[in-house]
Amino acid sequence: MKLSAKVYVTLKRGVLDPQGQAVSRSLRGLGFDEVGDARIGKFIELELDAPDEAAARKRLGEMCERLLSNTVIEDYRIEVGARA
Repeated sequence: MKLSAKVYVTLKRGVLDPQGQAVSRSLRGLGFDEVGDARIGKFIELELDAPDEAAARKRLGEMCERLLSNTVIEDYRIEVGARA
């Protein structure tokens, strides 16, 4: 079964995010005063073959744990769906 997956990787709360702070400051400097905290992360889109969604989620979790995220300082979230 061909599936499409989206992986969102973000720094854990409490981990300093200098890029996010710079973006937040810059947006406020441009007059976007409603902006509070900003966090910067990664977005990864994958296509994969898997027997079902549960198997895909398991394999994606392994990919995140081994390569796509640094689990010491980052969290990840996975979305899986049928390939469009």
